[in-house]
Amino acid sequence: MTSLHDSGSTRPSHAIRRGVSLYSFQEEYFLRTLTLEQCVAAAADMGAYGIEIIPEQSIHGYPALSDGFLADWHGWMKQYGTTPTATDAFLDTKLHPGRMLTLEEQTARVHREIDIAVALGAPVVRATINFSPEVMAAAAPYAEDHGVRLLLEVHAPFHYEHPWVQEHLEVMHRAGPGGLGLMPDMGVYVRRFPRVVSERALREGADPRLVDYIVKTYDDHGDTHALMDIVNYRGGGPVEMGLARQATHYIWSDPRDMLDHMAFIHHVQAKFYEMPDEQAEYSIPYEEIVPVLVKGGYDGYLSSEYEGNRHIQDAFPVDSVEQVRRQQRMLARLLGEPTA
Repeated sequence: MTSLHDSGSTRPSHAIRRGVSLYSFQEEYFLRTLTLEQCVAAAADMGAYGIEIIPEQSIHGYPALSDGFLADWHGWMKQYGTTPTATDAFLDTKLHPGRMLTLEEQTARVHREIDIAVALGAPVVRATINFSPEVMAAAAPYAEDHGVRLLLEVHAPFHYEHPWVQEHLEVMHRAGPGGLGLMPDMGVYVRRFPRVVSERALREGADPRLVDYIVKTYDDHGDTHALMDIVNYRGGGPVEMGLARQATHYIWSDPRDMLDHMAFIHHVQAKFYEMPDEQAEYSIPYEEIVPVLVKGGYDGYLSSEYEGNRHIQDAFPVDSVEQVRRQQRMLARLLGEPTA
């Protein structure tokens, strides 16, 4: 891999920083073995000083933020030397039975999420892929006026050439980079079928031959959209059919696709499913991804997003902190950070 350092210097020749989405610690937070403060402390202990939070998941009383919580939050940021990087917003367009939220109602809810980001000190709000281009356009002026960027998460199985993403890009180019942008999720670069997913299917009684067939089809870039029919014809049951469907939700695309959109990329979700050690993620080739971000001049955060927990919790203890720590060590190495 090309060196990420300036000639003769021990400092990286880029401005990429490391962070953690507190979503990564959802298992421990749900089971109350880690408090929110302890999640922040764990990230800081890894040298991952950027903190991304899902307010709906992590803040009691959401969408209201109490004075007490805000005092605690900003106190933690100061105590641990951390920085709020992003909040994650969802848009429940089917909140009311029998009708969709109107554009005005959706925009008002996005304004609320922007207000929450401002209160927490985060410069970015992640917009899930179901945010329409119309909502993004309507909310853009409010975001820009409040010093916040509303970023569309490009999440598998979507990609930059998908018509829905293309519509968003048209809006972004018209509005300019001030209030809108992109948040690519590295789950769009799944080269190998996640092992933790296929192994859970086996534990649930899936036919090993069908599991192997599904995994091989994905890994060989075969027609994953044909898998459900084929698995059905071969006598697959609910577990095998579920795994075949899951294969259509993963995609592999060329990380270099980000280069064409780098002006709009202001935050990166460093998705991962399994870190067997601190050298490499099992499914996602970060050794190819990080150099692309460096080449493109990306200067935001790589925010760890661990999603392997849900696939092993039936059989193994979940240690999200150790998994994130391993990824952070890998990222630090790939970013050329000095080692002690």
